[in-house]
Amino acid sequence: MAEAAGAEVPRLAELLATGWRLWEEVEAGTEPSSSAPAVQDKVRRGLEALQQAAAMVAQLELFSENEELEEIASADLRYLLLPALLGALTLRQAGHGQRLEHLESARRHLARFLRLCKAYGLGAFALPGDAPGPDDGPAPPAGLVAMASARQAKIERYKQKKELENRLASMKTFVESGQADDDQMREFYLLQIQKWINISLEEIESIDQEMVILKSRGTVKQSSAPPHGTSRQVRAPLKPFILTRDAAQAKVFGAGYPGVPTMTVDDWYEQRRRQGVMPGQSVPQRASDVNDEELQKKQQEKKEEEDDEEALQKARNWDDWKDTHPKGYGNRQNMG
Repeated sequence: MAEAAGAEVPRLAELLATGWRLWEEVEAGTEPSSSAPAVQDKVRRGLEALQQAAAMVAQLELFSENEELEEIASADLRYLLLPALLGALTLRQAGHGQRLEHLESARRHLARFLRLCKAYGLGAFALPGDAPGPDDGPAPPAGLVAMASARQAKIERYKQKKELENRLASMKTFVESGQADDDQMREFYLLQIQKWINISLEEIESIDQEMVILKSRGTVKQSSAPPHGTSRQVRAPLKPFILTRDAAQAKVFGAGYPGVPTMTVDDWYEQRRRQGVMPGQSVPQRASDVNDEELQKKQQEKKEEEDDEEALQKARNWDDWKDTHPKGYGNRQNMG
């Protein structure tokens, strides 16, 4: 396979080196924000180079599930890192409202890298979301023991990461200068792969946590927004009236406020129930204009009838009083 890629390796190696270098510059950058134009330009150029390299690797079929790790040429081991570098740079992409999309894309790249490493037997680890395999040790315990176990695993991973970085730093210049032999080159790239396995596991854990937060926010926003195409039902405003406890009180207040109709609590509740705004109604909601007018009309007629009765009673009382009190009764000022 290395011979098949011979004519293309210089170009392929250049693309990988460009994408790798740009990722290191982004990581070591001093820009105050990852969304700065200069940072995003490096992210964009790095992704373009790595995507071209990944397409070439797929076309050349450098890796196969049917081969063993020993069958891969030492110089080709570095191309196993392409999905990991793609995932790392994808995480650094900025874009309003695109964070969830970038997280999902980065996770796919990192998971693909881990599956590839798992297929070649590179490292004993459980793929994110998978049950532990026979080479991964016993199933993790629950509760506080699980938390302690996870914490210990992170500590061990951190120590391993520091050790890997020290060994890689001591070998990097030697390999890049072309002075390393095949065995030294192979060790260097296998150490790089192990380093990126640890990075990918940490990144996927962070991605999963952030995705839960983003999706929960999206659910809250969706539930708080009104359904598309619907609008709140507009009800006609209620006309002013006097609310009383019973009909006797309505008669008293109605006499003092002839311009404002009165309404008992029962009448008011019945009116609102018909309008569909009170709990427990069995009829659908509908407009309240007609109901208001009919109710107020009946109340006005009732009030007029009561007024007529009161006026008639007053007239009768006045006639009775005149019968028993002749004209001039009570006027003693002109008496001699």
